[in-house]
Amino acid sequence: MTERILIKNAAVISGGEVQKNICVITEGGKIAFVGTEPDGFCGRVIDGEGAYLSPGFIDIHCHGGGGHDFMDATPEAFIGACRSHARHGTTSILPTTLAGDESELLETFSAYNAAKDRCPDGAQMLGLHLEGPYFSKEFKGAQDERYIVNPDSKQYRRIYEKSGGCIVRWSSAPELEGSAEFARFLSENGIIASVAHSSATYDEVLAAYNNGFRLITHLYSGMSTIVRKDGFRIPGVVESAYLIDGMSAELIADGCHLPPSLLRLACKCKGADRLILVTDAMRAAGMPEGESILGSLKNGQRVIVEKGVAFIPDRTAFAGSVCTADRLVRTMTKSAGVPLTDAVKMITYNPAKLIGVECKKGVIAPGADADLLLFDGDIKIKMTMISGNIICLEN
Repeated sequence: MTERILIKNAAVISGGEVQKNICVITEGGKIAFVGTEPDGFCGRVIDGEGAYLSPGFIDIHCHGGGGHDFMDATPEAFIGACRSHARHGTTSILPTTLAGDESELLETFSAYNAAKDRCPDGAQMLGLHLEGPYFSKEFKGAQDERYIVNPDSKQYRRIYEKSGGCIVRWSSAPELEGSAEFARFLSENGIIASVAHSSATYDEVLAAYNNGFRLITHLYSGMSTIVRKDGFRIPGVVESAYLIDGMSAELIADGCHLPPSLLRLACKCKGADRLILVTDAMRAAGMPEGESILGSLKNGQRVIVEKGVAFIPDRTAFAGSVCTADRLVRTMTKSAGVPLTDAVKMITYNPAKLIGVECKKGVIAPGADADLLLFDGDIKIKMTMISGNIICLEN
């Protein structure tokens, strides 16, 4: 049983507002009360000492951290990565795969199902995000070209059946042959379709949107932009993200993938309601800089971590990030000048709404899950609470 806890003297961030002189009571893993401090409270009291109290951060695109990659395909890797990210404010997570060997992917499913209920002191796993293998080789980024293919009905149906229903979202390039049928399959099975590593034109992205695609994976990274053909300019995925009002987009706000100017542009064009902050973190997140591996220990690729980001060995491109969720909010507020309430919304309510859990995650309201954070003005995490359990608390 979780203890009954009252958190007071904090500035509560929820619903796009900051409220002071509000306390929050948690009990039984849920938020039991939000309002002025009641008399005669019985239970543990935590003094926020003027810090911010927000919903827990929700990372819907994360490959690993703390020296672990989810494609290591062991329960220990899942648990280790989730524990590492919880210390930086992530209370819910979608473990994310890469384009890889199909047998390795099936092993990842087994590891996920074995680990998802065994990590009470780490970020909750809400399902898997499959990134690939249906990508444009032109925009593969750090994805391993050996495994990149067009959508194949027999393959993705087999993968889905073997997953045990744990796939929440699937990123792919919508211009590939077979993509329309694939998009319909995802929609029929309640899986979020996301545009990624794509050379699509605006017309192709619009068709994908009409077929059910609702998200752009890591905006600006691994995607087409304006090109000229026979003298005429053709808009790509980047422009499509801005033109299609109903399309949401991810931002890797680590301060490396996108400069502050592009972060501000995305906020100006899409608005705070259509942007989602993600880490896209790989195993080196939360670890010292140096050599690391993107993907599984068995089949992954060597990368170099320096200057706060992971590079492919020749340093011509990034290879995922080493970001944590607190760094995302810090970059948006301190570097890009985005209001704190907007930045918090982009990593709490917005991802919760996208994956359909906004009634219990990403909000501070009675009946919602007691996933809460205390952090200071520099976005330094002072407390992480998951389902009413305090995972870390700075004294």
